[in-house]
Amino acid sequence: MTDWRAAVAGDERLTAMLGYAERLTLQPASVEEADIERMRKAGLGDEAILHACEVASYFNYVNRMADGLSVQLEDDWDQPLLRMPGEPEGDAGD
Repeated sequence: MTDWRAAVAGDERLTAMLGYAERLTLQPASVEEADIERMRKAGLGDEAILHACEVASYFNYVNRMADGLSVQLEDDWDQPLLRMPGEPEGDAGD
């Protein structure tokens, strides 16, 4: 996905959550209470916010470990593992 904002336009909860995940990924030291409140105002509860933080943090950790160790993907992993909403069948490594 090259433009997640366009892909989730109109979905306030998903926009708030992905905006948080992006900020946590690109500028982790800048995350503040206002970022959490933005998700709450969009309808996310504390458990969902915790899960968003856990998932984004875990993916960041795994990707940094792989990059730091110069891990190369296997040849058959050239397709996305998950199909994004709106993608036709067969585009997710099926």
